[in-house]
Amino acid sequence: MNDRKQHVIKTAHHLFIEKGFQNTSIQDIIEHSGISKGTFYNYFSSKNELLIALFKMIYKKLEQDRNELLMGQDPANIEIFIKQIEMQMKTNRANKLVSLFEEVNFSNDVELKQFIKLGNLRMLGWLYYRFIDLFGEDKKPYLLDCAIMFMGILQHNIKFNAMAYDMNTSVHHVVRYSVDRIVKLVSEVAETGAQLIPPELLENKLPNCKKQDQSLQLRLVSILSALKKTAAQFDDQSKRSELLDFIQDELLHVRKPRIFLIESALSSLRNGQSKVWVNQIEELESLIEDFRKQLKDEMH
Repeated sequence: MNDRKQHVIKTAHHLFIEKGFQNTSIQDIIEHSGISKGTFYNYFSSKNELLIALFKMIYKKLEQDRNELLMGQDPANIEIFIKQIEMQMKTNRANKLVSLFEEVNFSNDVELKQFIKLGNLRMLGWLYYRFIDLFGEDKKPYLLDCAIMFMGILQHNIKFNAMAYDMNTSVHHVVRYSVDRIVKLVSEVAETGAQLIPPELLENKLPNCKKQDQSLQLRLVSILSALKKTAAQFDDQSKRSELLDFIQDELLHVRKPRIFLIESALSSLRNGQSKVWVNQIEELESLIEDFRKQLKDEMH
């Protein structure tokens, strides 16, 4: 995403927070961004599409930060999980996402509601697979139920603590309290053998919700992040960053990555005299090949 488009999204974000999504017009965004109407519609077909682009930008950064917390760490370490949840809560608060979500939910906009619903399902999927890391494969049949309960516990603890303490309560305190409760619940549910929702239903609702090779995923995020930093030395930094973002989206967020497009992007990225850049591109190519083998194995 180029800098100018990002500027428009960030300007719109400030307006949505200040005036509300419904009360912010496209003309407001155009005037505050200092762009023409033609430029706006070159970037977005509608205000809805802009809001979805904003959510995607925030989610992508959150996902990258969550993955970086896991790098070199034991996935079963519950302290890392607590830090990941804290990061999500702080991201939601800093970006005023709750108020935006509520405005969408009270609207009659089917497209935006569907996007929020899908986002919630993806969050549930992430929690479910993190719970497998934390509590083990033997408890897997009960962990979707536990992930749902944790989302409810956390959401309401945050909400009512904010009301009780006028938003000054510690996010860390609320998250740790909620995690301590779910640890006890997981053991209790597993002991009783009670199951409300089979985990298989999650895959039916969200077909691309599956646990990728976590080590491979983290290595991909790591090398792509390193490449973006190295790209700063090139005159066409913006273009290289956009190509790297495209590769990341295809590999980590698309059900069936279009390998031929990834290869085309790589071809454009191979130019560069920097030895560090060349070595990093070679490492990325090797990881993409591993990723392709993984996808092939999953199809058989």
